[in-house]
Amino acid sequence: MYNFNVEKAVSDCVKWLQNWFEQNGKGCRAVLGISGGKDSSVAAALCVKALGKDRVFGVLMPQGEQHDINYSYDLCKELDIKYTVVNIKGAVDAIYSAVDPQIELSQVTKFNLPARIRMSTLYAISQSKNGRVINTCNLSEDWVGYSTRYGDSVGDVSPLSNFTVTEVKAIGRYLGLSEKFIVKPPIDGLCGKTDEDNLGFTYEALDKYIREGIVPPKDVKEKIDDMHRKNLFKLRLMDSFPYKPE
Repeated sequence: MYNFNVEKAVSDCVKWLQNWFEQNGKGCRAVLGISGGKDSSVAAALCVKALGKDRVFGVLMPQGEQHDINYSYDLCKELDIKYTVVNIKGAVDAIYSAVDPQIELSQVTKFNLPARIRMSTLYAISQSKNGRVINTCNLSEDWVGYSTRYGDSVGDVSPLSNFTVTEVKAIGRYLGLSEKFIVKPPIDGLCGKTDEDNLGFTYEALDKYIREGIVPPKDVKEKIDDMHRKNLFKLRLMDSFPYKPE
């Protein structure tokens, strides 16, 4: 049975973050979007442990009214980090209205555009605050491509990309985060559904498949395998033609 050594994982990750910033952003801040969910909460807590609270800066980015934004405020208060709020609704609406009416934007586009605007916002603030953008994706999401390319899938450094959802939760508890941030249903805040509703299977089943080889029901296994195969390109740098001069 797979055994996750959370104490060692946290210690190694904190040291890795410290070394990364020493080499790639000495004295810089860690800047990250704060949703109040487990991923942004745990990533922020790791950065605070690695760099100190004064070098961690949160960015809250609701799109209009966000019913669960109090989680974001509470997380910043709990970690005692500074933050700013940027409502992206105006930017999203401006792009929608600027697009030629003859081009009917798909529903997927409407889900993904806000994520890309959020990342542009993060970089704008990061560059203005002498920062480095923290990616908050985890292995489970990346495995099935549950992220927006050039949206939440990117950043300058990623402390959680090799941890499953189950492991991220364990790290959060080890770091002493309030349970509400760890168990908050994962939701993108855009389409009104949880991640698991959209995926059609639970992260628990996915994590057991990834880490322990425990095969879920056939239909779920086929869906996971298909999503993994189709979305592998998201984890690579942009593919380019391998031309070699003669």
